[in-house]
Amino acid sequence: MEKNLNQTGGNIHRVAVIGPESTGKTTLSKALAEHFQTHWVPEYMRGYCQILWDEWQQTCRWEDLLPIAMGQMQSENRLAQTAHDVLICDTCLWELMVYACLYFDKCPPQLEAAAIASHYDTVFLTDIDVPWVADDLRDKPQEREKVLALFKDFLNRNHIAFTVLSGPHEQRLQQAVNMIEKALIK
Repeated sequence: MEKNLNQTGGNIHRVAVIGPESTGKTTLSKALAEHFQTHWVPEYMRGYCQILWDEWQQTCRWEDLLPIAMGQMQSENRLAQTAHDVLICDTCLWELMVYACLYFDKCPPQLEAAAIASHYDTVFLTDIDVPWVADDLRDKPQEREKVLALFKDFLNRNHIAFTVLSGPHEQRLQQAVNMIEKALIK
């Protein structure tokens, strides 16, 4: 099972866009992929959990974490094969690991090991300075500051360089584009 959680494929610049719920990750990921004319990897957990909710009125359970992780990595690895220079990842295993700890106070060891072993060349952490928007899956509008702190703690503990993107979408997008372009030149 662990091999299903490993990153594979493509000599490309991987970008991870992570952060608390309702902070513009998907909007930013789509815009970055359009700008760089490449693929973006949608958040697998969102689609998986939406089906749980729509069909059974259930939220994510402990036993869902590894299938979600495998789905996320399968999508990322498949799109890495055909991405053009850059692959934009709308969340990654780091996100799933942080949320596992938030909701279950622990993370499956296989998920944690794969998350820590994964690598992204550029990491963006989306700030909570945008309005929270309700939907079927979002449930922590009062805890976004806590969740942001959990992400920062994880990234700092694991010595992962990251940039916090704040401000309106256009500002975030321009900052992200500039950083990725600069990284691609090196």
